[in-house]
Amino acid sequence: MLSKAMVRYLRMTPRKVGYVITPLRRRTVAEALALLSTTNRRAAKPIAKLIASAFANARQQHPELREDAVRITKMVADEGPRWKRGRAAAFGRSSRILKRTTHLTVELDRV
Repeated sequence: MLSKAMVRYLRMTPRKVGYVITPLRRRTVAEALALLSTTNRRAAKPIAKLIASAFANARQQHPELREDAVRITKMVADEGPRWKRGRAAAFGRSSRILKRTTHLTVELDRV
């Protein structure tokens, strides 16, 4: 493992984030960022920021690194805490709305 970055409490569901990160695994940083720039999903922007952050972490230790020489080895979208919210329901009751959050982790290594 060359570097690691995390984003916690991302206000998106892990399932929807998982759709975006699945094709990114085992790709280079340059390929992943190019793919994310054309992806029409809300999760693409924070994932691109996370990958850029992990690459910047790697460049701190190894300034000679290039984006095409570093590969995403691990990318996980774990479930974070759920925010419980209420919504008015029929007959004067309330129903529970679960606002799900995601903990994203990415690890990079040399090609």
